[in-house]
Amino acid sequence: MMSILLGRPLARSSSPRVAGFLPVPRRIPNEYYPTPPEATRALLSVERFDGSIWEPACGEGAIARELSAAGHAVVATDLIDYGYGLPGLDFLRETRPRAKHIVTNPPYGSGLADAFITQSLAFARQTRGTVAMLLNLASLAHRTRTCWWRDHPPSRLYAIDDIVCWPEHRYGPAPSHFTKHRYFWAVWTPNHQGPSAFWWLSAAEFRIGQPSHNNNKKRRPS
Repeated sequence: MMSILLGRPLARSSSPRVAGFLPVPRRIPNEYYPTPPEATRALLSVERFDGSIWEPACGEGAIARELSAAGHAVVATDLIDYGYGLPGLDFLRETRPRAKHIVTNPPYGSGLADAFITQSLAFARQTRGTVAMLLNLASLAHRTRTCWWRDHPPSRLYAIDDIVCWPEHRYGPAPSHFTKHRYFWAVWTPNHQGPSAFWWLSAAEFRIGQPSHNNNKKRRPS
């Protein structure tokens, strides 16, 4: 994921440094918390995207690679250059959509997730596309967001168990408190009205390769 907050000094961490990895800061620079592949595979087991997909916070391609592997045409961009996709592009300053659909794990700090959702929904109104966002489950029941969720209900909500969005290849294993975070996919589709449908996704079913069949496909909420 990316952030528009650049040049921020890193806070010192009390966590010990793991041999061969960078010391763990209080917040990862540029809000870079990559999505494990099983999370995207689980989403694709219950959602269909009929057209190109924009991943506007692509990082090193965690989500974009899975979308491409599933046969989708993907436009991958990021403000930061992580060696994948088109770098130097600030999603929040874009004035036109670059694909029909948007799928991403947005940055969370300083209201960035809210801004990403707002921008994505505005683009989707132009393209008649779908928006899928991986978000922290705590935001779904946050007292400052209740009215917003009521006014912008997703078509579908998918709680996904047992995933850790952490750059382990850079900082080693995630801190124990971070592994307790829980996530969900929020999916907005054109012309949706009324309450959101809700379902559960199992990350374990998609952790090793892409299975030929799974229970999630049989239980997509209507």
